[in-house]
Amino acid sequence: MNIQMKMRDLQRSILLTASIGLMCCTSLAQTPQFHLQKTWHIGGDGWWDYLKVDPAAHRLYIARGTRVQVVNTQTGKLITEIGGMSGVHGVALHSNGKYGYISDGMANTVRVFDRATLKVVANIPAEKNPDAILFDPATKRVFAFNGRSQSATAIDTGNNSVLKTIPLPGKPEFAQSDAAGNVYVNIEDKNQIVRIDAHSLKPTATWPIAPCDSPSGLAIDRAHHRLFSVCDNNVMVVVDTRDGKVVATPTIGKGPDATRYDANRHLVFSPNGGDGTVTVIQQKSPNSYVPVETVPTQRGARTMALDTSTGTLYLVTAEFGPRPTATAANPRQRPAMLPNSFVVLVVGSK
Repeated sequence: MNIQMKMRDLQRSILLTASIGLMCCTSLAQTPQFHLQKTWHIGGDGWWDYLKVDPAAHRLYIARGTRVQVVNTQTGKLITEIGGMSGVHGVALHSNGKYGYISDGMANTVRVFDRATLKVVANIPAEKNPDAILFDPATKRVFAFNGRSQSATAIDTGNNSVLKTIPLPGKPEFAQSDAAGNVYVNIEDKNQIVRIDAHSLKPTATWPIAPCDSPSGLAIDRAHHRLFSVCDNNVMVVVDTRDGKVVATPTIGKGPDATRYDANRHLVFSPNGGDGTVTVIQQKSPNSYVPVETVPTQRGARTMALDTSTGTLYLVTAEFGPRPTATAANPRQRPAMLPNSFVVLVVGSK
């Protein structure tokens, strides 16, 4: 090869590298700008926990004290409440579109409801304080994670019976399925993630996720084998689902309790209740994550759901009175919620 040909090849290489860099920078510059679009005043008493969106039915399920509130995402109006429970934490939806599952923590029970009638049709015993709950599409099983029992209850959705109680090494928080036979759960008090074989119902790995402190919300990017865990120390850890290695640690705000991954736009979201913001993080590559926007919301908005069909985020919060003085018995007392101040915050891109 003569010198001129080598120079031409070098020039092409430089141009290709520059083009790739420009594409990355352009993609970063074109990240959608998010803002608070609407506030739906739902009202009612009681604290809340996880949210779940049913995009096809245009419904938002809100775990709210002794019931689940069902909101129409097209109108922002309350459809009904699924009541008669003791302390609701979360909702999981079967892929058949017929049934949903509610973790009723104070009753140590999983409630099965008909999504057509929005009525409870069956009750399944769990261990102490079923909290996070998910449906695994690979096995058609539901997993409820029992906070006070340090275990998971695996449920056969064919006959709504308990298949097995799976011991865990600590207090489970949120969980995700890779839809390929694995379920992952944050262990809040041990700063770990446990992988469970959804077929054999046995834990297959336990991974430390330092520098994370007290992981809560968990999201998944199935295509790139990534988990996103939000932590109390203002960090999100990104973990490889194949070997448990932490590959990135982008900074987030204070007080998150959820996170979601938008596979269409390659964005990860952290709702920061302590700051009243949402951190928007762009996935530049499977190992590179850059915070690109901090969206003002409202203090206390720390749980969140993503409508995968529209890219809309839903958060909930309320107005509060002064925080009571901490005591030795209760060092983290909650302030009183102001009557009928409960709202759904709708966040979208411009």
